[in-house]
Amino acid sequence: MSDVTKTDAWGTLTRLKENFTPDLRGWFEADPNRAKAWTRAAGDLHVDLSKNLIDDEVLDALVALADEVDLAGKRDAMLSGVHINNTEDRAVLHTALRRPSTDQLTVDGQDVVADVHATLEKVYAWADKVRSGEWKGVTGQPIKTVVNIGIGGSDLGPVMVYEALKAYKQDGLECRFVSNIDPSDVYEKTVDLDPTTTLFIVASKTFTTLETITNANMARTWLLEGLEKAGAIDGSDSSRTDAIAKHFVAVSTALDKVADFGIDPANAFGFWDWVGGRYSVDSAVGTPIVVAIGRENFEDFLAGFHAIDTHFAETPWRDNVPALMGLLNVWYVNFFKAQSHAVLPYAQYLHRFAAYLQQLTMESNGKGVKADGTPVTTETGEVFWGEPGTNGQHAFYQLIHQGTQLIPADFIAVATPHRALTDGGQDVHELFLANFFAQTKALAFGKTADEVRADGVAEELVTAKVFKGNRPTTSIMAPSLTPSVVGQLIALYEHITFTQGVVWGINSFDQWGVELGKVLAKQITPAIGGDAEALEAQDPSTKALIEYYRANRA
Repeated sequence: MSDVTKTDAWGTLTRLKENFTPDLRGWFEADPNRAKAWTRAAGDLHVDLSKNLIDDEVLDALVALADEVDLAGKRDAMLSGVHINNTEDRAVLHTALRRPSTDQLTVDGQDVVADVHATLEKVYAWADKVRSGEWKGVTGQPIKTVVNIGIGGSDLGPVMVYEALKAYKQDGLECRFVSNIDPSDVYEKTVDLDPTTTLFIVASKTFTTLETITNANMARTWLLEGLEKAGAIDGSDSSRTDAIAKHFVAVSTALDKVADFGIDPANAFGFWDWVGGRYSVDSAVGTPIVVAIGRENFEDFLAGFHAIDTHFAETPWRDNVPALMGLLNVWYVNFFKAQSHAVLPYAQYLHRFAAYLQQLTMESNGKGVKADGTPVTTETGEVFWGEPGTNGQHAFYQLIHQGTQLIPADFIAVATPHRALTDGGQDVHELFLANFFAQTKALAFGKTADEVRADGVAEELVTAKVFKGNRPTTSIMAPSLTPSVVGQLIALYEHITFTQGVVWGINSFDQWGVELGKVLAKQITPAIGGDAEALEAQDPSTKALIEYYRANRA
């Protein structure tokens, strides 16, 4: 596999960085049109790249880099269903999940678009029954609470989107999400629920995921014990079977295991090997979202994804927002040695967005070998993190503004909020956005020693109050946080992640790094339970920790 560091464009970027002195103040003073020149549109997203550490020469080199690594060819291979996930011999077709039903795409002899829409219709029909009250529990009452049980992509995506689109949720229906195998999670999510009006969605493609199946078993016990205590079932096998069938559905393709659990296979919604978990929120994994917001809104959500897919597929690199943002990330990671990237939504409904992106980006690009198994020759991946503003301003912004690390940051905001409130005549959303605009301005332009002195600050405090500026940010705005816009934001970062992976030559679609810990946990479990031979097989540190646990477990 080719080495990106041997390309002409990489050499050009290396030379440019050696003589590169960021000067956002000077650049804006020299070019009053810089903001306009560096602003792009993708779908409903208005993306201002002007406060990034980039000039025309760097842009030329980044575009040349995209061409030299054949980003277009690899993008087209992904979109057409080529098995670009080579370690698992799979196509990568999350983009097919949001293609219109009028499209056709045959992969491995199967029209995947037709398959997607057949499954969507099944999900929509079932969700309509829950939303209308036609689907009832064992006592004949409609469902009031849906509890999704999953982990990883089967949790992070649905919970993030549910929170992002709460303004569209049907009144009288609530969704909750269980993921952690810590029994406290199941307990807290069910302790105040009425089992007669609760329905569980168990999301596991293979129906073998340890955390998910363990939590599903605990939820089933909670349901049956609660229904018996309430007198809703008599405890007979037939009544218990009926209760499980009416209060559990599955997102899975393992219909035999689904049936063994007690779920009617007719109420199992599948997805495919060509959908990675972290790319699956727009598949049947999004079933709780469909229940919450309904078919029309979910279709709008999918249309948002597709709008960015089309933009990424058809737009030249100089105006291609996800490609440019991905290339900028490469510029910062590999040439400025940035190790993390902040995502800062000035929209409370997006409070789980950074957590969602952690799996999307870090599971995809946290790789130490290239797709051919040879060691990488560059840094790969970065730590994605963040919190909604203005919370973050009172927590970690100090490090971004005045710390020694360069931390590129994406700021996200909407023009029109769902909850427009005032305080003494002050539009609170405008007060909120004043912080959004102020933070990117402060990070870009900083505050000089002379400006600090002009404020009358004592000389001994001047250096403490200087802001160096030249901290790169991207500002992403949209008219409002609609289902379409949420889909656009997700697809934007999917393609950013893909772009970086292509440059680094890695397979962004496997995740072998999550496997070793799972295997070891199964080996260690008997030792925790008292198996002396299993305990002796552990390393001294693990053995000592297990012994401490056994001595102190109440």
